[in-house]
Amino acid sequence: MSTLHSKAAERFIAHKEQEAWHNETLWLVREKRDRMATQLPEWEELRTLAADIKMHTITHLDNYLEQFAAKAESNGVIVHWAKDASEHNGIVLRILAEHGAKKLIKSKSMLAEECHLNPFLIEKGIDVVESDLGERILQLLHEPPSHIVMPAIHLKREEVGRLFEKEMHTEKGNSDPTYLTHAARKHLRNEFLTADVAMTGCNFGVAETGDMVVCTNEGNADMGTSFAKVHIVTMGIEKVIPDYQALSVYTRLLARSATGQPVTAYTSHYRKPQEGGELHLILVDNGRSEIIGNEDHIQTLKCIRCGACMNTCPVYRRSGGYSYTYFIPGPIGINLGMLRSPQEYADNVSACSLCFSCNNVCPVKIDLADQIYRWRQGLDSIGKADPMKKVMSTGMKYLFSHPAIYNTALKLAPIVNHFPRFIIYNRLNEWGIRRELPRFANETFTSLWKKGKVKKQTRTKPISK
Repeated sequence: MSTLHSKAAERFIAHKEQEAWHNETLWLVREKRDRMATQLPEWEELRTLAADIKMHTITHLDNYLEQFAAKAESNGVIVHWAKDASEHNGIVLRILAEHGAKKLIKSKSMLAEECHLNPFLIEKGIDVVESDLGERILQLLHEPPSHIVMPAIHLKREEVGRLFEKEMHTEKGNSDPTYLTHAARKHLRNEFLTADVAMTGCNFGVAETGDMVVCTNEGNADMGTSFAKVHIVTMGIEKVIPDYQALSVYTRLLARSATGQPVTAYTSHYRKPQEGGELHLILVDNGRSEIIGNEDHIQTLKCIRCGACMNTCPVYRRSGGYSYTYFIPGPIGINLGMLRSPQEYADNVSACSLCFSCNNVCPVKIDLADQIYRWRQGLDSIGKADPMKKVMSTGMKYLFSHPAIYNTALKLAPIVNHFPRFIIYNRLNEWGIRRELPRFANETFTSLWKKGKVKKQTRTKPISK
């Protein structure tokens, strides 16, 4: 049975050049991450420490949130609490209305995407301008991000060049990255200068000091908050961490895992409002507190949104971010989508080979693949199991539990090698699409072993420690 994901993936794969380019580009980022990791002898120790700190914070979230909010308020920050996306959007709109704001300049925020903030504000007559280059490109294309760190990674520079010709009247046929970047800067300069309010996301909220830490590579968050007198920070409640010592662990892991850099170009700390201005912090739940009580999936709250799991995932790299039905793609997106609505996003759990590469690269050691496996085991209970797979599983269980039938099947299997191709590869064999069935051996290993045709290997050298 084809899922929404598999159908969308098929459309992406149909463009062979794009598939190959997307795969290679993301794998290069994964290789950069590996080189950075091997340069730190304490890399695995940092991952373990990061995982432990996050789990400690999540399981004591009420205490750390109260400490963080109290400290932020003592610093002059106006703190708001939002139980869901609707409340979050309402708070943003109210702040804008209080200041008669008509233009909001935003830096990249996946939480704002989660809350569908942009369409909500645009419908209310607010001019929302994305200042992150990738996000701005996608905004002009009217497309969502396809990656949480590199939102426009699926686009080639020639496509961006054509877009800029249309929107910014750049030179026809000029897709030089430096030229396009300068054009984007010129395009955004006036937006920064004329924005009424600036909004940023938040990578980490430091409970001990009340700092809101934003990590970027373009400096766009700093530009927006430098000119606008009103700054809104939107932050998921799981982003709080205890102190600067904890922050030092995550800043060593984040950029290395995300883009293969030692650190982001800009790590900005916002603690107090600028003179004569206002700093608003919106702490958003939107289902996060419910996950705390979910023993099988609580680890998703440890995520620091680095995207490493996407960069390494063979399915994401070859099928693209838009093949997933949840707004966050890849392994972490599969799990977050299922936590949001299993009925709506169940099709994504098939987008996993269970290679466990995501587990191995996650800087906070989230058991991503284990969780996806657990989601698969529960598909039948919510009526989302593939009927064909259920039939196959029942047949395989019967076959493996009856040795005589199993051994007979093995003996007869080589006959398949001589079948006409149309009998093996047809609409009933979805596995055979783009795959070749291996040839069955004429004699089984068990048979060869019993006949003494398999020689036992003897180790001549000791195993080195």
